[in-house]
Amino acid sequence: MKSDSVKKGMQQAPHRSLFHALGMTEEEMEKPLIGIVSSYNEIVPGHMNLDKITNAVKMGVAMAGGNPVMVPAIAVCDGIAMGHIGMKYSLATRDLVADSTECLATAHAFDALVMIPNCDKNVPGLLMAAARVNVPTVFVSGGPMLAGRVHGHRTSLSSMFEAVGAYSAGKMTEEEVKEYEQSACPTCGSCSGMYTANSMNCLTEVLGMGLRGNGTIPAVYSDRIKLAKHAGMAVMDMLEKNIRPRDIMNERSFRNALVMDMALGCSTNSMLHLPAVAHEAGVELNLEIANEISAKTPNLCHLAPAGPTYIEDLHEAGGIYAVMNEISKLGLLDLDCMTVTGKTVGENIKGCVNRDPQVIRTVENPYSNTGGIAILKGNLAPDSAVVKRSAVDPQMLQHEGPARVFDCEEDAIEAIKGGKIVAGDVVVIRYEGPKGGPGMREMLNPTSAIAGMGLGSSVALITDGRFSGASRGASIGHACPEAAVGGPIALVEEGDIISIDIDNCRLDVLVSDEEMAARKEKWQPRKPQVTTGYLARYAAMAAPASRGAILEL
Repeated sequence: MKSDSVKKGMQQAPHRSLFHALGMTEEEMEKPLIGIVSSYNEIVPGHMNLDKITNAVKMGVAMAGGNPVMVPAIAVCDGIAMGHIGMKYSLATRDLVADSTECLATAHAFDALVMIPNCDKNVPGLLMAAARVNVPTVFVSGGPMLAGRVHGHRTSLSSMFEAVGAYSAGKMTEEEVKEYEQSACPTCGSCSGMYTANSMNCLTEVLGMGLRGNGTIPAVYSDRIKLAKHAGMAVMDMLEKNIRPRDIMNERSFRNALVMDMALGCSTNSMLHLPAVAHEAGVELNLEIANEISAKTPNLCHLAPAGPTYIEDLHEAGGIYAVMNEISKLGLLDLDCMTVTGKTVGENIKGCVNRDPQVIRTVENPYSNTGGIAILKGNLAPDSAVVKRSAVDPQMLQHEGPARVFDCEEDAIEAIKGGKIVAGDVVVIRYEGPKGGPGMREMLNPTSAIAGMGLGSSVALITDGRFSGASRGASIGHACPEAAVGGPIALVEEGDIISIDIDNCRLDVLVSDEEMAARKEKWQPRKPQVTTGYLARYAAMAAPASRGAILEL
């Protein structure tokens, strides 16, 4: 066992004395040492139930003959961090999670790991760590929140941001917003639509790193506790069979993840996280294949914010395995990929029935014949830009309009709420990328303000920052290269005509090459917004968004 390096032999007597200080018995020290990486805390609603999940995992490990030991991982609530300097730290924490978990797991010689994440950057951070450490590892998330209800209509966190926009437009009263505030997020769990956290938890299941139900069993269901116990048992089975993360996460399984990303209509942030996780697994995931996959993959689910259904509905309809089984009819999935169950994808999904074709459309009756995400290219984003196609109003799939240019999120929001943005405009928010932000903030506040003002089907938004999974409309993010390194988005001027053609995966500014070259000659780098602390180090090390904004150490 790997843990023998800290438990066996005379040279390890000092180590054993410290295990005795923990109250560990001789019998426990004879068993495999299993690290339970728990993201439990009392500030993130998606993590407030993880103490129960952690205890259930420990029980499952112990029942299967292991010695479970809990260690912590951090997590940030993107909703609470939104709209202020806190959002600059959100993406940066993904690398902190990966680095710190790698340190904990390696320093303590764990034989295997169970990862217990739930929210946006915490899930990919732990997947990155699992790929690095490469000991048998199972994921079990805290589960999704149930949808809220206001006046018979179901709601979620994005409803709240849009309510604030509606209030600014005079379409809602303070009392009405208060009613939404009290009801939009009714339980613990990751926010209830196909936002980033749920996208990544579902894709963890697709990758084969989580058991069935990892992405969809609601946080408040007792089945989530049962799942956690089974995850503890499963990791012991993996240890016995020596199945490791890099046996599971390979080029074929990442391609499966991209296929299912398109079918499910996941968050655009998956286009940041999947390449970052793949990089740690030794796989270079070229996002250019995303459009190739999208062209073949129908979009089968319209979960909030794209549509009126929620993760709880997806669970009742049969969950991720049911969607995978449906998509497999087209021969788009590699069914021979190994998973944490010790079985292949094909063995896992066999017989998983779609119980509600209104929630999971059939391949014969999709929402669209192409996938939920599109990678755009053009002279405004020569490397890439990302849009959640499934959440775009059909009339905005092709759009031309004048650029309204802002060098930070706050200035754009002020203009939107001040009524200075009108139908047809293209809002451009720059210097919000990995280096320029620094930290690549999410632009949920601007998109929600646009939707709240009733402009969601007539105004586009382009940024070198990110969009939340809760964003909808013609919101195009991750424009790369970013403004801070002189990307074309830095050269756009007020009034330039922006051409958006999502059907043909194009994003262009209608300015001649000669004029753009002249502007490039005059462009001067901006001073960093943050010059000390972790963000300054992050800004110095962050790779482009097209590579997943990983740190280049």
